[in-house]
Amino acid sequence: MYSRIKLISWIRITLFILFLIFTLSPVIEWGFRWVLLAALLFIFALKGSMDLIRKKTGGRRSKRSIRILKIMLTAVALLIALIPPILFPQHRAPEVTGEYEVRTAVYTYTDPNRVEKFTDTGERRRVNVEFWYPGHAEGKFPLIVFSHGAFGIRESNASTFTELASHGYVVVSIDHPYHSFYTQGVDGKITTISAEYMREVNDSNKDGVYTVEELYGLTRKWMKLRAGDMNLVIDHILEKAAGNQNPVYRLIDTEHIGVIGHSMGGAAGVALGRERSDVDAVVNLDAPFFTELVYDRKMNDLAAKDQPYRVPLLNIYTDDVWRQLGKNSAYAANNTENPNFKDAYTVHFQGAKHLSLTDLPLFSPILANILQNGQADIDKYYCIETMNELILKFYDYTLKGTGQFAPQAVY
Repeated sequence: MYSRIKLISWIRITLFILFLIFTLSPVIEWGFRWVLLAALLFIFALKGSMDLIRKKTGGRRSKRSIRILKIMLTAVALLIALIPPILFPQHRAPEVTGEYEVRTAVYTYTDPNRVEKFTDTGERRRVNVEFWYPGHAEGKFPLIVFSHGAFGIRESNASTFTELASHGYVVVSIDHPYHSFYTQGVDGKITTISAEYMREVNDSNKDGVYTVEELYGLTRKWMKLRAGDMNLVIDHILEKAAGNQNPVYRLIDTEHIGVIGHSMGGAAGVALGRERSDVDAVVNLDAPFFTELVYDRKMNDLAAKDQPYRVPLLNIYTDDVWRQLGKNSAYAANNTENPNFKDAYTVHFQGAKHLSLTDLPLFSPILANILQNGQADIDKYYCIETMNELILKFYDYTLKGTGQFAPQAVY
């Protein structure tokens, strides 16, 4: 019996040592995904060491039922410890091609003019933002403002932000409280998504739950909140950038501002391009033009506004949205034949799904496939790196006045 315990003890110790070796080598990139497994292997190794040190005199063999229970508990613990690396596997970061080192900074802005409607405390709305900006840089760089999707987070397109910042842009990504899956302020306060908002969005994608007029009202409500947050952030930055020696604000060229968003964030970005005279370029990632629609009470349907869109616009669509253009009234204004957007650039990524235009398929392929009902048919690195290249060239052309921009219609 002692020889069996000794063998098991050495196996436990060896497994922990191997894990340490892999962690110190390029095989395992240390991060949150490995914490539970490291703790479990350490506990196993510690018990194995204690069993080797403790003198064994034979003793009574434990009951078979107890041994089986121990094996089952060990298996369950191991399974739980393996969930993070399975759900969030190691992946290579998309290529960063710019010359600048990229740094980040997090701030929380409070809106003095808006009361938080998701609570009944009477507190002012607080919006958390994260900047990606060129480090060791001098001069002024265009500002890019990002709005995440319906249930997104501010880091949803971190690879895009990093690529832009490496080429001389200051990117600020907004967490929309209660629209974001979760957000954490500089004071450590965590705010999670509103259950009511989640229900609204989920039900809006089901037939028969809302009337067309009710859906129109919901989108107007969502866009009002998003645009309010984006206006707060831009106005705050413009105020701070004037003569401020803060490492971030001092770099911002307030005369050149771009907006970008994914899904609902893209819809809000298009709205901001219409509302603000200081927005010079807009990138829409797979979003309906909610604010470019009007409700026709007589027809009980949505129709596109008859008003030209003057700001340079790049639309990047996946199969999920492309197949709805011209067919779904929610995308009536997105129709490529809409004369109000005759100067817009439109790109279609064939084989891509809705979340292919975010970093989630890289960070967690399993979650991405679950949330978008299947795996995309496009290579995830080709999709995100090509998209980042297009966005960079578009902003170089529209905000910096450099290069040419003539994208393919299909990628």
